[in-house]
Amino acid sequence: MDMEISQIANLPSRFGEFKIQAFKERDKEHLVIFKEPFTDTPIVRIHSECLTGDAIGSLKCDCRDQLESALKYIQKNGGMVIYLRQEGRNIGLLNKINAYALQDEGFDTVEANHKLGFKADERTYEAVDFIFKHFGFKTIKLLTNNPAKMISLKSVEIVQRIPIVTKVNPKNSSYLKVKKDKMGHLF
Repeated sequence: MDMEISQIANLPSRFGEFKIQAFKERDKEHLVIFKEPFTDTPIVRIHSECLTGDAIGSLKCDCRDQLESALKYIQKNGGMVIYLRQEGRNIGLLNKINAYALQDEGFDTVEANHKLGFKADERTYEAVDFIFKHFGFKTIKLLTNNPAKMISLKSVEIVQRIPIVTKVNPKNSSYLKVKKDKMGHLF
């Protein structure tokens, strides 16, 4: 995999003091936010970009809550958040908004993706495996509710899954139910 890697910089944030590094894969620039020292089995959160949730605070999903929870957890315990630039489960922002419009018509998130010609989840994790090799990780503890992430990672052994528990609100309760019932998420 051809990847351009930035220098490591300090990142003071409202969640604490971190280090940050960028990994450029063709037209996508992924971020690694981390707090050292790493243990032999570091804690890792793989978080896919969600502009509407992460930056704007959409209540339709739990993305921002998961990201903030992960950053707080990493600040306290050490480890890494990998921020993947795979907007809308990797269908892109334009298609994500088209999927939102279909959801406004009554389709759930999986049905909307299918109606647009996509799988329920188009994300890939080769960049994550590259990042793990770059940092020398052999085993990890994975902060996730998504079992697909657990089986998609090829370069590390996952020795523990740590769930991310977020609050349900009236705007995302159906979305979370679909994630559980149709996508197998573990809550």
